[in-house]
Amino acid sequence: MKKYYVKIKSLRHLTHDVLQIDTEKPRRFHFSPGQATEISINKKGWQDKNRPFTFTSLPQEDYLQFVIKTYPAHKGVTNELLQLKKHDELILHGVFGSIAYKNEGVFIAGGAGVTPFIAIFRYLQSRNEIGDNQLIFANKREADIILRSEFKKILGKNFINILSDEAGKKYSHGLITEKFLRANISNFNKNVYVCGPPKMMGAIERFLSHLPVDKKMITKEAL
Repeated sequence: MKKYYVKIKSLRHLTHDVLQIDTEKPRRFHFSPGQATEISINKKGWQDKNRPFTFTSLPQEDYLQFVIKTYPAHKGVTNELLQLKKHDELILHGVFGSIAYKNEGVFIAGGAGVTPFIAIFRYLQSRNEIGDNQLIFANKREADIILRSEFKKILGKNFINILSDEAGKKYSHGLITEKFLRANISNFNKNVYVCGPPKMMGAIERFLSHLPVDKKMITKEAL
């Protein structure tokens, strides 16, 4: 598999533990909104430690962007990413991913599982095709909500948040349940896109099986 070496153009924090990295874009490098690549760090001891991260830039842009949840305590790849600076190099290892926009629907994400949806919503916005798409986004606390202002601007009332560890008047509190989905999905005859931790994915699939959702209309990818 061909490897691409790209220099970092910028790094910044979107939340307390989410890092945005912009890099150079190789010539004739192609991907679709929702897809990902495996990334390693061009640094001794890290070149072969590949981890999957989703593209959050658009295919037509002249740079690549990644939104990455970091885990400093693990002392792994994401912690090492926190130590990098402008002009350091990353290695890209091919493009993959089963999340692709098919038609209007509801997107259900848990934490960093929202990353495949970022480029999709940005792509739809660039084409004025947001329509009645919805995003149901589950997080622990308000401070964990990635790109909250951007999603609110793009989706308006169709940006629906639920927080498991923090109660307040602004957002729903608890975990996503079948009752919550019934109350918040405006139309069950549309596509459903799901991405999040495996435990959450399993629960969402069980709930969807009890709802009038065609299994063929479900697109999913676990973290």
